[in-house]
Amino acid sequence: MAMTLLEKILATHSKFEVVHPGEIIDIEIDSRVARDFGGANVVKNLKDFGLTIDDPEKTMFTFDCNPTGSDQKYAVNQHICRLFAREQGIKVFDIDAGIGTHILIEKGFVYPGATAVSTDSHANILGAVGAFGQGMGDMDIAAAWNKGKVWFKVPQSVKLIFEGVIPSDVTSKDIVLNLLKIFGANSLLGYSIEIYGDSVKNLSLDDRITISSMATEMGAIIILFPPSKSIIEYCSKHSKNEFTPLYADENAHYEKIFNIDVSVFRPMVSRPGEPHDTVNVSDVSGRKIDSAFIGSCTNGRMNDMRRVASILKNRIVAPGVVLKIVPATDIIWKQCLKEGLIEIFKNAGALVSNAGCAGCAAGQVGQNGQGEVTLSSGNRNFAGKQGKGSVYLASPEIVAASAIAGYITTPDNIPDNPSVFTKPVSTGKVEKVIRNHEISDKKESVIEGRIRFVKKDNIDTDMIFHNRYLAITDIKEMGQYTFDNLKGFEDFAKKANHGDIIITGKNFGCGSSRQQAVDCFASLGIKAIVAESFGAIYERNAINAALPIITCKSLNENDMNDGDIVKINLKTGEIENLHSGKTFRAEPFSDVQFEVWQNGGLLA
Repeated sequence: MAMTLLEKILATHSKFEVVHPGEIIDIEIDSRVARDFGGANVVKNLKDFGLTIDDPEKTMFTFDCNPTGSDQKYAVNQHICRLFAREQGIKVFDIDAGIGTHILIEKGFVYPGATAVSTDSHANILGAVGAFGQGMGDMDIAAAWNKGKVWFKVPQSVKLIFEGVIPSDVTSKDIVLNLLKIFGANSLLGYSIEIYGDSVKNLSLDDRITISSMATEMGAIIILFPPSKSIIEYCSKHSKNEFTPLYADENAHYEKIFNIDVSVFRPMVSRPGEPHDTVNVSDVSGRKIDSAFIGSCTNGRMNDMRRVASILKNRIVAPGVVLKIVPATDIIWKQCLKEGLIEIFKNAGALVSNAGCAGCAAGQVGQNGQGEVTLSSGNRNFAGKQGKGSVYLASPEIVAASAIAGYITTPDNIPDNPSVFTKPVSTGKVEKVIRNHEISDKKESVIEGRIRFVKKDNIDTDMIFHNRYLAITDIKEMGQYTFDNLKGFEDFAKKANHGDIIITGKNFGCGSSRQQAVDCFASLGIKAIVAESFGAIYERNAINAALPIITCKSLNENDMNDGDIVKINLKTGEIENLHSGKTFRAEPFSDVQFEVWQNGGLLA
């Protein structure tokens, strides 16, 4: 039976010779990782359930969210992890190391055909070397540390064939922003994507990492590149294990195949709020910026640093503009020092921080304030993700050129005299709502509740539970912050009633791997969430936490009103509006989902 690349990787790590889309299988995990914000919760789960570590050699912490240790709660969580690591003999890549997914490649823990899980929702970066990487919540990671395996539903695969020649002014970041323009945030939701074509063969490791890193923003499970000769040589040099690269069979079945003309790709910018809201850079050229950020797991690589240095050399950042540069790993940082790039950055007026995730994780440099306009090379610009201001996304080259100009521009159009500010930027104040709810643990197969409509698509995890609260580990404290970053629903926690059922749109829970975006609903006593579709990681987290999530594509809002009582049969998928008598058909719980639900959670 012919298999796609992902199917082959999963099959070689399971008890099956062949796997098929839709099957739920246990897969062996080669590298099992927890970061600093999720690590403390992983430790808590292991201790609460009396679980041991399957293989310390395959288990590690990476402190990349707050490598400065500048936040007290992060510092506490990091130390909890350090103490646990000492007890268990687990590796810690501490605050001096950099981004965990990049370290896995640099240090040879991941290689073509390998598997890895992390509390990082961008673990699918590992598709850059033809490996399987997946971001998961702290329950999943605790289970992986204990068993060495996790359950996984084999996804359907999609093939993208790049045709034509990539224009010289189009970077790898522009490639993925063009893909987001084509596919949006959810048209490839839950798929594994494989990329082929003559132009793909020449993409460097750094290019592949940039493209793979934004699979999450496309709603995909992973973007996989078949390993090239140069990738195999790199991984062979760094790998701690011998490996045989895997490739898709020629007659493998793909659910969809897209032929994409890359010759028409252009430099792109994502407008604030949604990574997939991409436009040609010319459409936003001239937009004044307050700050610029270069780094993240998407664009903090050595090639990025060199290109940025070539633009900044003998130039100065525009007056009043703050430029922040954060290399992805300490190895890259030291190479920048060796090549004289740090001096170029500093002479240009940039702030250079130690390696890590930076602004994306709200734990280091890169945050912005109310009213601030930032141009970033990161992968996310959700409202509130990188602070209270607005964030545009672009390539490092465009960010560097714009920092010099003081407004959005391209490297070939940098002015002799930069733009200057004429008016100050005001700041606002946000009040927090505090309310505690009791958590229900009753597990019926038929549930009833009052409808609470949240009529939006692509509600991301920062809208559900903002990253400034990620250090919270007590579920009872989480509910008060639910949706306080979702426009129009900031007072949701104040109005929510125990037993409510949320009905929402497509791609609910897209974004990061944070478990808190599930647990906050349990804290409020929300009985279930019904959506047209869910983000892949969010779906796992909800199932594992025994929060009923129901996928229903047939709901007719005209037959339902806010406040109506609905009855849901989890086994059959039938949804009945007790007020109108109308019934709807949803996807029933799988056997695995129902078992986890009945047990009260994955680790119960």
